[in-house]
Formats: sequence, C-alpha cells, structure tokens
Amino acid sequence: MLYRAFFALPKTIKGADGNPVNALLGSVNLILREVEHYEPRAVVLCFGPDAAAYRVELLDLYHAARPEMPDELAHQWAQARSLYEAFGWIVAEHDSLEADDLLGTLADLETEAGGEALILTGDRDLYQCASEQVTVLYIKTGGKGAERVTPEEVVKRYGISPDQVPDFIALRGDPSDGIPGAKGVGAKTAAELLRRHGSLEGVLENALAETRPALRTALLGSKDELLAFKDIATLRDAGIERPADTPTDRSGGAHAARELGMNRLADRLEKDGDG
Repeated sequence: MLYRAFFALPKTIKGADGNPVNALLGSVNLILREVEHYEPRAVVLCFGPDAAAYRVELLDLYHAARPEMPDELAHQWAQARSLYEAFGWIVAEHDSLEADDLLGTLADLETEAGGEALILTGDRDLYQCASEQVTVLYIKTGGKGAERVTPEEVVKRYGISPDQVPDFIALRGDPSDGIPGAKGVGAKTAAELLRRHGSLEGVLENALAETRPALRTALLGSKDELLAFKDIATLRDAGIERPADTPTDRSGGAHAARELGMNRLADRLEKDGDG
C-alpha cells in the first residue's frame, strides 16, 4: 500500500519537514476507507523482507527484477510504524518471512477462532486465502474502494478454486515475482489442467498421458522447477498470535497526522471524532 500510494500520489505532497508524505497519506486513506466501511475489531499492518531467503534459494530470479526503494519512499517507510500505531493499529513484522505470510497466518488464526477476516492487498497471490470466512479486499489503482474477492470470484476470474492458486501460479508463472512457470503455459491452459487433475502434483503425474507434445515436454522437463515454484507461491505459517480487540483511535491518528504536516487529514479525523 505504501508503494501504491507513493506512485499514485504526487511527491509534491509534503509534510512539516519538507519531505514527501504522499505514501503515508495515501496508505492511511486506503486503510481508513475500509475501516470506516467494515469497522473491524482490529487492524494489523504487516511488514517483512521483500524476498524471503528460502524463496530466493529456490529461485534466484525471485523478486530479482524489482527496483530499489526510492529515497523519498524510504524516508516515509521509516515513519510508517509510528503513524500507524498512533491510530491504534497493530504493526506486525517478521525478519525472515514476507508480509503476505503474516497476512495469511492472521486470516487463519481469525478463522480458527470462529471469526471473519478481511485481507487488504494489491497482490493477487493472496487470492489463495479466500474462503467463506476470509474475504480479500483487492486494491486497484484508481479504484473507488477495494474489490471484494470471494471464493466464487476467484473461480469466476481464473476458473480455479482458491486452494489451487499456488498450483496455478507455478504453471502459469508470475512475472511480477520473477516466476517463469511452465514453458508455453498460459492462464487458460493452467486452469484447464488443474480442473482436470486437481493439483500441480496431479498434473505432473499425468504428464505422460498429455496429448499435446509441446505441453507434455514442458511438464516432464521441468517437474522439479514447477514444484519449487508452487512452494514459493504457497504462504507459510508465520507463528504469530491472534491480535486482541483494538479499535481505531481517530484522535491519536489526527495528532500524529498533524505532527507530520498532514493537516487536512487531521482536520477530517477530528471532525469525524467530534461526530
């Protein structure tokens, strides 16, 4: 969300110290929009390394093409925790697993406790978390609010179920993550194979019976790589605890926003609080 806000809003939005605050302002507004709509019992914002070491070991191209963080964003990144915590939001960070792993773990914990979870993200990899108790709120650039992605929506969009998303990524590939997928296999073929065989393992077990020579060769010639791609795309348990009820503190958020020079945001929060 910080990245999306940084590139969506002009860097001329500056704070009290003369540095850009566009990423901070934009990310807070993205979160507040959904908080005001859904009124969750707690908000957890997740941070982690850009690329988990074990994923890079499985594929050295993983996230390799991503550019370095711009200096104007790095400055805001360092301020994000204190701003978010001023709202009463919980910041969860892991030193070896990625933010996506934390999000998936938190959704599982809420489901196990009998609750419902909302995952606010711009990453389609998290479609694998969609269930009757977990809804992915997918952020689209320029959209008015996040799109609700349910299991039915995953089937509608990709022709597969949420639990097949890692298998689908392994077969089709994911250029944004540097995952090449199986040679010549696109989204349509990947979905067709998974509908017939259920999983990547099932696809590989039946590869010899595949009637299309190029596809048969692609599957048989890259079995180990494809299984590694699935492992990369599958979320890991981050071993964290379910958060306590922590309501959003608009007054605290307003104070922190004003200190950073985001006066219009502070005015709105104070007005909402008075209301």
